[in-house]
Amino acid sequence: MEYNELVKRVQEQAEAAAPDEAEAAIKAVLGTLGEMLSARERRHLATQLPKSMKDSVTAWMERPPKEKGRPHRFGLEEFYQRVAARSDVRYPTAVKRSQAVMRVLREAVAPGELADIFRELPQEYEELLTGIPRSPVSPTVVE
Repeated sequence: MEYNELVKRVQEQAEAAAPDEAEAAIKAVLGTLGEMLSARERRHLATQLPKSMKDSVTAWMERPPKEKGRPHRFGLEEFYQRVAARSDVRYPTAVKRSQAVMRVLREAVAPGELADIFRELPQEYEELLTGIPRSPVSPTVVE
């Protein structure tokens, strides 16, 4: 998928008002996702992206030399918070846009590569990958 098409598809899926909002979401999601992936998977993902997006996968990877190549581990809520901060939007918007970016990436990236990426992420990331919200825990009724 070409760069302009990728941005346009994310803009439509995320209901972003402007292309620069969609671009910010793409870069924030790719950067945050890149933090969680092994160096190998970051490289493989980058090869599937338009040239101008390749650096987004590693742009946030400023680490001390002894930590380079080691993926960070954090929960889905932290993922959304990082996307919100990096794209300068509120948390609910970050959730919506993150899921939109992932829907478009499912169209743009080879299924085998996506499967490799998904295997590196914790189970709770299913919501991000599928766009289907996690089931809320039923509150305990106190009588």
